[in-house]
Amino acid sequence: MKKFSKQKTTIIMVLLLILVILSLGLYWFINKNQAQEKADDKRNEQVSTKKVKSVNRSHILIVYFSRSGQNYPGVNLTRGNTARIADEIKKVTGAQIFEIKPRVAYPKSYDQTVSQAEREQKNNAGPKIKGKLPKVSKYDTIFLGYPIWWDDIPMIVRTFMDQVDLNNKTIIPFSTNASSGWGKSLNTIHSVFPKAKLKKGFEIKGENAASAKAKVDSWLHDLGY
Repeated sequence: MKKFSKQKTTIIMVLLLILVILSLGLYWFINKNQAQEKADDKRNEQVSTKKVKSVNRSHILIVYFSRSGQNYPGVNLTRGNTARIADEIKKVTGAQIFEIKPRVAYPKSYDQTVSQAEREQKNNAGPKIKGKLPKVSKYDTIFLGYPIWWDDIPMIVRTFMDQVDLNNKTIIPFSTNASSGWGKSLNTIHSVFPKAKLKKGFEIKGENAASAKAKVDSWLHDLGY
C-alpha cells in the first residue's frame, strides 16, 4: 500500500514538473513573439520615417501657368484655377514654385484668349516667357501645371518645355480643364521628355478647383507627401 502511494506521489510530481516545463515554454514562446512584433514595428517605423525624410530631402519645383480674369464658364477669377492647385501643392510639399508668365499678357477677354490660343497651336508658335527661367538642373522632381487649351498644353507652357531638359527627372503633372480631362497633354509631355519618369497626375474641372483641397491633399498623400 505504501509502495502504491509512493508511486502515485512520484507520478504527480512528474506531471507537475511537466506542467511547469510546459508553462515556462509557453511563457518563453509568447514573450519571444511579442519581442519580435515590437522589433518588426520599430523596423517598419524606421523604414517609414526614412521614406518621409527621403521625400522631404528631394529637390522639388512647382512650375505652372494659369490665367485669371474672364474664365469658363462665365466667371471672373482673381486667381486662376491652375494657380489654386499649385498653391495647395506648395502648401503641402513646401516646394519652390515658379509661375510661367507671358512677356505679353493674354487678352482679358476669354473669347479673345481662346482665339489666340488656337492660332498659337495651329502655327506652333510659343509666346515668350517673362523673366528668367529657374535652373531645373537643381531639382529632381517637377510638378508641371497647366490648363487644357484646345485639347493640349498651352503653347506658353511648350515654350518652357522647349527651353529646359526634364529628361531623367520625375514629372508630376496637374491640370485644370473645362471638360476634356487630360486631352493630349500627357502624350505631349512624354514626347518632349521621353526619358522622364511620369508619375500619377491630378486633373480637375476648373470650376471645381476652388474646392479641391481635400482631393489634392489625398492625391499628394498617395504620392508620399
